[in-house]
Amino acid sequence: MANDSVLHFTDSNFQQEVLSSAEPVLVDFWAEWCGPCRMLAPTIDELALEYKGRIKVGKVDTDANHDTAIKYNINSIPTIILFDRGQIVRRFVGVMPKREFKTAMDTLVSAAR
Repeated sequence: MANDSVLHFTDSNFQQEVLSSAEPVLVDFWAEWCGPCRMLAPTIDELALEYKGRIKVGKVDTDANHDTAIKYNINSIPTIILFDRGQIVRRFVGVMPKREFKTAMDTLVSAAR
């Protein structure tokens, strides 16, 4: 199921869409061939809908966007990084329960108030 709430970040738009974003951003580094990434996709879709307007949620295809993947030392996927004002707040590697992401996201949203 396609979700319009999940953004697509690339080497060319990462600076503007993620690092310069006024709101926090959750970035899912993934690849089409990655089974665990596909397992995590529904969770990412749900988070994008639940946090719409409070936290941007998007994906970086590591196969198509090598520069960004290298810059953030993406050695294993899925890797999910939570950014706030261009800084890494939290990094998750592998498939995690949704509540792990929500705890970090809720903390960030409440700190922004």
